[in-house]
Amino acid sequence: MSGPVPTVTALQDIYTQEALSDQTERWNKLLDKFQALYGGPAQFVSRSPGRVNIIGEHIDYSLYSVLPMGMTPDVILAVSTDLEPSREGTYKIKIANVDNERFPTREFDVSYSEVEIDATIHEWTNYFKSGLRGALQLLRKKYGADFKPKSMQVLMDGTVPAGGGLSSSAAFVSASALAVMIANGERDVDKKALTEVAIVSERAVGVNSGGMDQSASVFSERGSALLVSFTPSLSARPVYFPKTNPELCFMVAQSFVTSNKQETGPIHYNLRVVECSMAAAYLNAQLCKGTELPKDAGPLGVSIRGFHQNYFKDSQKSMPEQLTELIELTKSTLTQEQGYTIEEVASGISISVDDVKARFMSSFPVRGERFMLRQRALHVFTEALRVLQFLSLLEDPSLAPDSAHTIEYNSKLGKLMNETQDSCRDLYECSCSEIDELCKIAREAGSYGSRLTGAGWGGCSVHLVPANKVEDIKKALIEKYYSKRKLSETDLEGAIVVSRPMNGSAVFQLKDGQI
Repeated sequence: MSGPVPTVTALQDIYTQEALSDQTERWNKLLDKFQALYGGPAQFVSRSPGRVNIIGEHIDYSLYSVLPMGMTPDVILAVSTDLEPSREGTYKIKIANVDNERFPTREFDVSYSEVEIDATIHEWTNYFKSGLRGALQLLRKKYGADFKPKSMQVLMDGTVPAGGGLSSSAAFVSASALAVMIANGERDVDKKALTEVAIVSERAVGVNSGGMDQSASVFSERGSALLVSFTPSLSARPVYFPKTNPELCFMVAQSFVTSNKQETGPIHYNLRVVECSMAAAYLNAQLCKGTELPKDAGPLGVSIRGFHQNYFKDSQKSMPEQLTELIELTKSTLTQEQGYTIEEVASGISISVDDVKARFMSSFPVRGERFMLRQRALHVFTEALRVLQFLSLLEDPSLAPDSAHTIEYNSKLGKLMNETQDSCRDLYECSCSEIDELCKIAREAGSYGSRLTGAGWGGCSVHLVPANKVEDIKKALIEKYYSKRKLSETDLEGAIVVSRPMNGSAVFQLKDGQI
């Protein structure tokens, strides 16, 4: 599925017919505001969408395959290079947001030598800067270390809710990196290269991102989910749902509990990455004695998948058989349900406490006294197995539904999603009471499967629902959840989205600043 990011000249090449009217109005407002703000027209718009993950939660950074899809909510950046730097040895970035009350306009004179990002400060433009830094690394690899980037004027509009679990940060970073590359003369931006840049770039703002979010934002195709794999290298392919009766659709419901990965990372997201990396090293030390845990593309240079491959190096067993065995091995090897102190982790790996801190706790801010290695590893292995089972239901002809009546088939897909929610709540501890409540209400009203989606600790839930029950489930969620919260009319309007799989990143070339 690699190849260049598409360049388009019509909004129908990006959005569905149903979304076209609203999007046309939104894009026209963006471009009019750009003209008013900067005194000249935008030259192009860079676009990357948010995503909803169907199944495969918190296993991308352990290098197991996941199944997300792109959505209509997105980040769009109108761009012009029609300005001059203020002083020698620099280029200028002017960046504004259509919501300038929440996200104030910034202006930077950036040194040719380095893009400085202070990840300790929660500043909205850090996401643009991280995309800028990543894109420049790619451009300098291609054109040499003396490459001098162009100055840019940027106006952003984002409809992916921040902290809502639909990956607003990955959409922003991907759109930013793409914008920088186009502004600096690139015409064919490779999807895989853009994704890899965006994955590394987001880590610059203190988030141990695994890669699913950026892959879905860049690679997604209208009408299909996306199987994203990370080993032996990053790859993505479309996955289609069979025809069912009743027809299936995905409903995304916000909890309005905001979880900012950058701010809460040390005790939530980043801590889980560290715990998984520690679990990989511990299992490898205990079960693959005398061998090194192989280096790989995990955020800390190692992963549970690396241990998995090391353990089954010469095995002929199928992947489901391997994962089933690893689940039992984890239960018998990582026996401490109360977790492990840093001293116990060091002892299990046979290294010093200082080495544990250097290997696992020095790259990103993280805080923890007991590391729940057993629970995190069990979640990873069981969730990786669920992804394969879900994929088999979609693609194995022997499991295909009889299209006359598919309630049993639909329920099998939903059951796997429900098991994911149970695991996220009990083993990975990344759910929250509000998400649990949304899932319970939706299931009681007719959802086949309901679970959190995204990083968790708030954000969004995703529900596999029969098309003929959409209104019933919406009504139940409004009456039993949203009516009890003080929400604005705008929040209530966007609280529930019935989602269809959408296209990924694109560049819209403008004519005289207009669509």
